[in-house]
Amino acid sequence: MKTQKWLTPPSQNFSSRLVTDLSAEIKHVCFDLDGTLINSAGTIYKSTLKTFDDLNIAYNLPEDEFNKMIGMHFVDIFNHFNIDVPDFEIFIAHYKKVYFDFIDESVLYSGVKEVLDLMRNCAYKISLLTTKAQDQTERILEHFNLTKHFDFIMGRTNGIPHKPDPTPFFMICDHLQINPENSLMVGDTELDILCGKNANAKTVVVTYGYRSIERLKEFSPDYLIDDLRELEIILKI
Repeated sequence: MKTQKWLTPPSQNFSSRLVTDLSAEIKHVCFDLDGTLINSAGTIYKSTLKTFDDLNIAYNLPEDEFNKMIGMHFVDIFNHFNIDVPDFEIFIAHYKKVYFDFIDESVLYSGVKEVLDLMRNCAYKISLLTTKAQDQTERILEHFNLTKHFDFIMGRTNGIPHKPDPTPFFMICDHLQINPENSLMVGDTELDILCGKNANAKTVVVTYGYRSIERLKEFSPDYLIDDLRELEIILKI
């Protein structure tokens, strides 16, 4: 039986942790965006409601329940809440238009730039994989001055499956000329865990995002961490 390597909370002594040395194995770290690097729940929720209102779409969308589904495709979320969106493309276009009206609701999580800088200094390839549209993703990264940290950025693109399908992950690895097996997928949802596993990559999931710890453990990630800076311990950097 595979032994899970759960890291202890940041307040405890790092030296007591059971961590497999991945420093020689991992060459590439792929990050999710929402719930992993950026706390964007308020922006996403308010932009969604504004779009519904502007397009005269009837909805009942409790914020707490909605937040638990962030990371999933909007189509799946709306089906879950029985919200009829007549034209999804019109919805997305308007949603992206109003998104930045609420961008101040979004903040970087603690340690994000510190960890990305450290990985860059240690010569890791760094990528981003999100279900957000490509153009929207690039604009968000520019807003938070994160673009320079990534070797490859992949948002949702028409015709390409999205997480948990490993296709976009394989495309990233192919572009970076890195074997998926030498990669680490870092996210906050079951979609990130499954995408990594489907690509035969190692998986790290953060506990501060949009899923409960109990939910995350159901999908058996290789590592479960409470602070992004714990990647320094996993990778020994």
